Amino acid sequence: MHPETLALRSTHFPDANVASVVPPLYLSTTYERDANYELSKGYLYTRADNPNRQQLESSLAVLEGGATAMAFASGQAATMAVFQSLKPGDHVIVPDDAYYGTPSLLQSIFADWGMSFSKVDTTNLAAVEESLRPETRLVWLETPSNPQLKITDIEAVANLARSRGALTVCDNTWSTPILQRPLDLGCDVVMHSTTKYLGGHSDVLGGALVFKQDDSFVQRVRLVQTLGGAVPSPFDCWLLSRGIKTLAVRVRQQSIHAQRLADFLSEHPAVEQVHYPGLPSHQGYFLAQRQMTMPGAMLSVQVKGGAEEALRFINKLQLFTKATSLGGVESLIEHRASVEGPESTTPANLLRVSVGLEHPDDLIGDLRQALSNL
Repeated sequence: MHPETLALRSTHFPDANVASVVPPLYLSTTYERDANYELSKGYLYTRADNPNRQQLESSLAVLEGGATAMAFASGQAATMAVFQSLKPGDHVIVPDDAYYGTPSLLQSIFADWGMSFSKVDTTNLAAVEESLRPETRLVWLETPSNPQLKITDIEAVANLARSRGALTVCDNTWSTPILQRPLDLGCDVVMHSTTKYLGGHSDVLGGALVFKQDDSFVQRVRLVQTLGGAVPSPFDCWLLSRGIKTLAVRVRQQSIHAQRLADFLSEHPAVEQVHYPGLPSHQGYFLAQRQMTMPGAMLSVQVKGGAEEALRFINKLQLFTKATSLGGVESLIEHRASVEGPESTTPANLLRVSVGLEHPDDLIGDLRQALSNL
């Protein structure tokens, strides 16, 4: 079936009580036992499982083509569960351009647990191969990367990691399963910050992991999920399932808008560089065409000058909200280096843009007036 159909059908389950079309919300934290003190409906306690979470996890597995999925209270909680499932002495490879919270977890928390990690340009397969060690347990990918939208060859890296006995995890938050399916390209695990496109309305926090197969590593992660308890509430799961229903139409339309904006910005004299895999000038253009169905709705732009000019530009914008996060229906823009802090390696003149559902002509008009007289 097509993604639109999967998104709608996988988020619906029959309501045995009143046959409602919209799935009910199960707020109960605990469940009654029968006369034999058995869990007749299979539910014990909402930290362990809940009908709304079960529905969400099933839907995510279907959309990504995985065997099973787990929902978490945030994207960081999902990422942390993966690292918590490794062992002291294990080595992890992470991209040199990625969401800054991922290596921060490894540096600030897991280094003290005896784990090590290397930052690598994962677009360079030779560099990845050189960084693999006998103790490398996991290669973490993020493509397109955050915030410079580098494109990594998922299949090539996954094959290389597998040949060395390492797992491959891909953060698919920016692309969503509508635009890219890493499990089909050889990855073992897909991670999502469901806060972003899956929720789609900037009103719910969540994360998820989808696994290619249900094996011993999955059972270890599930133990972390259940015992650690960093799980989403039933209402959060209900909101995410509702967001998934419109995921395909939102992401595709936003991607069309992003392409329009990238084309405009790439030709503007006040712009130094546009990072968007839908531009032929992008280093990963042909690879993105091969492993993605569309280039996505995220782009980064470097205006001519430094941080001062970048901040002056965004302060002149009227239709873009200055805020962190992405994937909602509204267009957001942020000065990424300011968010990442003094150790950021992001160029000082780079602005990350999450393109929303406003009409692209209006967004381009706003960009044009803000870029004038920079």
